[in-house]
Amino acid sequence: MKKYICTVCDWVYDPEVGDPDGGIAPGTAFEDLPEDWVCPVCGVGKEDFQVVED
Repeated sequence: MKKYICTVCDWVYDPEVGDPDGGIAPGTAFEDLPEDWVCPVCGVGKEDFQVVED
């Protein structure tokens, strides 16, 4: 699964880790995050994330 980076604060969403503090279980793909999910660091929405290129 691909990682996604916040274009505002550079926090990386890693699907292998999820977002435990936000109630997102490990193994949750970015595409499967709820539409109202926000970056746990700066609070922007999914539209402000982009794929981390290897």
